Amino acid sequence: MLISEFDRRGFLKGAAAAVAVWPLRAVQGQAAKTPRAIPSVDQLAWHDLEIGMFVHIAPNTWQDKEGDDLSTPLSAIDPDIDTDNWAECAANLGARYIVFVAKHEGGFCMWQTQTTEYSIRNTPWKGGKGDVLADLEASCRKRGLRLGVYLSPRDRNFGAGLGGVCKDAATQARYNAMYREQLTEVLTRYGEMVEVWFDGSSVVPAHDLVSKYAAHAAIFQGPDATIRWVGTEMGFAPYPLWNAESKADATSGTSTSLLGDPDGDAWVGVECDVSIRRPNWFWSTKNEKNLMTLDQLIEVYYRSVGRGAQLLLNIPPNRHGHMADADFSRAKEFGDEIRRRFGRSVAETKGQGERVELKLGVAERVDHVILEEDLRYGQRVRSFRLEGQSGGKWSELYAGSSIGHKRIVPVAVGEFAALRLVVTESVGEARIRRLAAFHVGAPAPATWNATATLWADNTVGHWVEGRLAVDLTSKMTEATQYRIRLIAETGAVTGIGDLKLEQDGADVTHLVRREPGTRNVLIVSMTGVGQKVVLSGTVAGAESGTILMQKM
Repeated sequence: MLISEFDRRGFLKGAAAAVAVWPLRAVQGQAAKTPRAIPSVDQLAWHDLEIGMFVHIAPNTWQDKEGDDLSTPLSAIDPDIDTDNWAECAANLGARYIVFVAKHEGGFCMWQTQTTEYSIRNTPWKGGKGDVLADLEASCRKRGLRLGVYLSPRDRNFGAGLGGVCKDAATQARYNAMYREQLTEVLTRYGEMVEVWFDGSSVVPAHDLVSKYAAHAAIFQGPDATIRWVGTEMGFAPYPLWNAESKADATSGTSTSLLGDPDGDAWVGVECDVSIRRPNWFWSTKNEKNLMTLDQLIEVYYRSVGRGAQLLLNIPPNRHGHMADADFSRAKEFGDEIRRRFGRSVAETKGQGERVELKLGVAERVDHVILEEDLRYGQRVRSFRLEGQSGGKWSELYAGSSIGHKRIVPVAVGEFAALRLVVTESVGEARIRRLAAFHVGAPAPATWNATATLWADNTVGHWVEGRLAVDLTSKMTEATQYRIRLIAETGAVTGIGDLKLEQDGADVTHLVRREPGTRNVLIVSMTGVGQKVVLSGTVAGAESGTILMQKM
């Protein structure tokens, strides 16, 4: 089948296709009176958490590397892990949950497991009796934090590639059994998980385990996904941000915010993951210079939580098992500033319908407004404007499209007697949970309303005689999304067939989608780096041409 074969909605037949923003339609004359996608009670609770803290520590922490090369003797791993220190850092940050990387792609397990020798029980720490997950669960309980877990389907020590894909059926069967046992352990021994990460999706059948042991958890990637990756590791969400997408995209296991569709029939919230030592996820002796500034963290907050997405900020422990002093201090500095800015409103209200008005009585100084929809009824608002009353006259302060869980709107500082939200388009009656005015007394980041910046196209190869085969390894250096365009030397590309994407020889074609409305553009959602990446296929309509790629 050629990629040019797509259905009337623009989706590739039998697969998911990427959409940047689904076209808005007027409510009048629509058959649908309410949104098709409604979040579950558990999804609503997850949205209200807003900020989580990611924690990455693995043998590569001792290697000064981002990926475990399996070179560290287990006898060298003897930290003084202090999970109370981690929980204190999360509380200072303003996080309400921690997602702990119990097993990263190297395969090292941070809990007491008998499934592999490559685990914390074979280190000197606590005489081999230590269990990081158990300690962290206790620390979270003391601080009133929720606990989530990241269990990498990829396992370099075992020989499983991205998504847990092995190179032959016998090895796959052995890995499936081991991974299922590991998943059962982490989901049954440490209390109810708030979030479970299957980074890069997973081919290991685990629906029964997820349904039985993690029924209330947010599931990141994989066929049971209830939340999705934003699509980059910068911490920025797009605007507008739509929580709905098609069920086909949701079950693909690798959907991103790029696939947001306000008319979609599946609710899959968006999470922005970013490291305080951007772009490094693990502590090393070399990357403290990458520690994000307070201004950079504030920018991330406005462009993630402030656009309706979740923020999962990674803070990596050092080789001693503690948060580095600089990271710990910066996290608290950030949390303190967010609390100072948005901890108390000037006034607030709620309401429903086309207009919701907030009366301030005497003129109050305002420079920020926070809007929130009541998502129990779905994401209904499609466009709106915010108005302020000053000197007896109303004037427009801002016009936007999505609100969702939260929209932070900086406005030109002024004294207002009232504010009002005017909903200019919605599906069903707008339900507004919060219209709140703030006097922050500090400027918003200059980029608070910026659109996503795309890199310029880079030439990554050519095709001849209608055959596409290009090694993208050296070009795909970050876990993010890439747009690949095929430009014909003569004529035009009319389709791409026999499409295949491989990582270290494993088939990961599910990470590729066609960009809707095109016949020559592909979107690749790369969730892991460091492996050989090869894209192949056949090109219809043009014998030869150039292959361009840009990071999104």
